[in-house]
Amino acid sequence: MLMKILFGVAVVLLAFIAFVATRPSTFKVERSTTMSAPPSVVFALVADFHKVGTWSPFLKPDPTRNDTYAGTPATVGHSIAWVSSDNANEGKMMIVSLNPPEQLQLELEFIKPFKATNGTVFRFERAGNGTTVTWVMSGQNGFLNKAVSVFMDMDKMVGSSFEEGLATLKNLAEAEAKTAAQAAPNDALVGDPAK
Repeated sequence: MLMKILFGVAVVLLAFIAFVATRPSTFKVERSTTMSAPPSVVFALVADFHKVGTWSPFLKPDPTRNDTYAGTPATVGHSIAWVSSDNANEGKMMIVSLNPPEQLQLELEFIKPFKATNGTVFRFERAGNGTTVTWVMSGQNGFLNKAVSVFMDMDKMVGSSFEEGLATLKNLAEAEAKTAAQAAPNDALVGDPAK
């Protein structure tokens, strides 16, 4: 009887491993939103990692985490490295290429609790008087990630955080754009001394 149970468990385990092996070897999560702010304003909020914590759910201020910044904001090599006080969570994000204010490419390296390196791209496309921001993360699915994807929908899980971050980014960018517009001289009066 015990041998039959062990054989049955082995068959199920082998079937699960075979099924996991058929899962996609890459993943991609993508979300977009349009905001009433020029690309330059939105780009500045994303390309400065000192500001990213004001809108990204992944880098919200956390007293149990130590953040280290390096490089000049909005330039290749600008980075943030983080580690939790108990050393259970560690990683680094760095700008690897940029085309201001249209695109920003990042390398996202997770060290703990699991190792992974993912590419992240932000695109800023003018949409009338505003900007459509697209946030994309892609990477390789190792066996562990494939196994996890059997039980959890990564697109849905990470995508909901992207949506939350983009909504907060929209609010901040639109507030900054409004403040800048109010501080600027009235265009209708510029160059018309009669008014």
